[in-house]
This record gives sequence, structure tokens and C-alpha cells, in this order.
Amino acid sequence: MPESLADAHELVDDLVGDQAIEWDRAGLIPDGVLRTLANRGLLCAEVPEASGGLGMSSAANGEFTAFVGSRCSSLRSVMTSQGMAAWTIQRLGSSRQHAAYLPRLAGGQLAAVAFSEPDAGSDLSAMTTTIEPDGDAVVLRGQKVWTTAAHYADLIVVVGRYGSGAAAVVVPTSASGVTVTRVPRPSGCRAAGHADVRFDDVRLPVIAVLGGGQPLMLLVTTALAYGRISVAWGCVGILRACLDAARHHARTRRQFGRPLAQHQLVGRHLANLLTGEQIATRMCEHASRCWDSGSPDMVVASVLAKQVSAVQAAQGAAAAVQVLGSVAAHEGHAVERAYRDAKLMELIEGSTEICQLILSDHAVSMTAR
Repeated sequence: MPESLADAHELVDDLVGDQAIEWDRAGLIPDGVLRTLANRGLLCAEVPEASGGLGMSSAANGEFTAFVGSRCSSLRSVMTSQGMAAWTIQRLGSSRQHAAYLPRLAGGQLAAVAFSEPDAGSDLSAMTTTIEPDGDAVVLRGQKVWTTAAHYADLIVVVGRYGSGAAAVVVPTSASGVTVTRVPRPSGCRAAGHADVRFDDVRLPVIAVLGGGQPLMLLVTTALAYGRISVAWGCVGILRACLDAARHHARTRRQFGRPLAQHQLVGRHLANLLTGEQIATRMCEHASRCWDSGSPDMVVASVLAKQVSAVQAAQGAAAAVQVLGSVAAHEGHAVERAYRDAKLMELIEGSTEICQLILSDHAVSMTAR
């Protein structure tokens, strides 16, 4: 088990190397890479030590998430999904469920979380997936789409309607009635294992049900809070990768007898990239401080961090493409991947517009200072 973030960074560099390009082209991360990180507890590093995890703080795990995101956004997406699954079990599960599931996620098994449906994306009130009691079991019926990491997952935490409220249920992908179909060639995070999943009369033990009877939006918000802060830190990683690539190119590429960096309009792009990376980092640090202190502002801080970081990543990646020019037009180049991946970050875990609506409601409800 890595003893420090430096050890964790070294392990990721050893595992990823220069392979992210090929993973993106193939649309797959090797199982051995994912299992190695899962076995070390690094895909859900905030799981408490008492449950077999590393017990990292949000701040420490955030910096690690940014590092992974700077190397491969697809790998970071799998990491976000694993962390969301573990967090949902922590928040909604009983001590018995913690003991049943958390050591598995911190010790090698892979997990995903399923929210979206064909007709229920941002409007999750339209969700039709059901979890129905049936004697000493429950029966799961429905369909989920764009479930990140589902292609790799041993377990999927599925959100559905349960009586007059909602619940999440932990579903083995090997269970009878579960069908996982990969999303072909997504525009971003191509190796993140996005998949559509059908649940046809899937029978599960009652212990698999988490938070039965919760209001739907409360349950969803609980899981999404982790996902949003993880995506935000991942966007910091995208910005750092773009800044590194852009400044290296601007130093070494010469045009009109001098390095690109000495041309003022190119310098503007570099300045904006640095500014965006610093803004996103500070927002994520604030959100992680709220998370680690248990502040009542942690949900709003997570939304704010996700909104700001995703927008900055999309703008920063576009700026990096502009600096590198045709070099970044090659499919699979780090900046070309960042450009595609960053746009997806403005859509997942609540689109830019949904985040803006949440922040608008918060602004209206705030008391005067």
C-alpha cells in the first residue's frame, strides 16, 4: 500500500506511462491497471481505514485525483465512479452494509453508479427504474444509460424508485437479468467504460438496498456531491496537463525568428491557462476544506467547484489547442484528448446549466452580508 501521495503518483506514472493514447484509441483501460489501483485502495482512497481503506482526506485525495486526471481522464473517470459508489454506501448504508461492501471496493473490486435513463437525465424526477420488495428479496427493473465504468464494474450502485420514495441498490453485474452494453466511441473519456445497463427482473437480497424510502433528490444529491468534487479536481488535472504542454511548445517552437512564448497573443493564452488552473485549484481546495470539516456548505461548495473547474478546463483546453496548432490536431495527443474530455466535464454530474440553476437558487436564499 502506498505510504504517501508521492508513492501513489509514482505508481500511476508507472502504470500509465505513455499508454493513455492507446487506451483512448482502443476505448479500454487494461484490467490489470484498474485491479492494481483497486487492490491498493487508490480508486476510492477516502474509504476509512476501519473499512479497509486508506482514509485519505478530501484534500489529499483531490490532489491525487488531479494528478491522475493530468495523465488520463478516462482513468480518473473510473476513479470518480469508484469513489461515488463507496461514498454512497458510506452515507446511506448501515454498519452491516459497510462491512459487506466497503472492504471489497477498497480491496480490488470495481464499481459504478447508475443514475441517468433514456428519458431522465438532468430531470431525474422522470426516473422509471423500480426497486420492489418481494418477500425476503427485492426485484430491480429498468434501464440506465451512460453509466461510467459500468463496462469494468463488478458492482453497480443503482438509483431507483422504492415505494413512495427512492433507494439505491448494490447490484453484481454477474446477476441474472443484468445486461451491460458499451457505449461505442464516446466523444470524450473514451476508455472510461461508459455503458448502458438493463435490469430485467433482477432479484437481490434485502441487504443490497441502501437508504430505502429516502426522497429521490436527497438521495441523488448525496451521491452526486462526491462525484462533483472529484470531477472538479479532475478538471484541475486537465488544466495542468494543458498548461504543461502549451508552455513547453511555446518555449521550443520558433516562428518569425523567436519562440512562440515571446509573441504577445500567444502569451495571452498562456496567462489565461495559468489563471484558469489557479482559479480551479483554489475552488477545489475550498470545497475539500468544507468536505473535510463537515461544513454545511460542502454541497454548494462542490457544485461551485465543479461548475468553475469544468468551464475553466473547457476554455483552457481550447486555448492549449490554439497554442499548439496542428500539433494538437493529431488524434490522441494529450491536448487533443483534453479538448474532448474537458467538454464532457461540462455535461456530467450536472451540466453547466444545472449547476448554474443550483447556484442561482443558493444565491437567492443567502442572507445579506
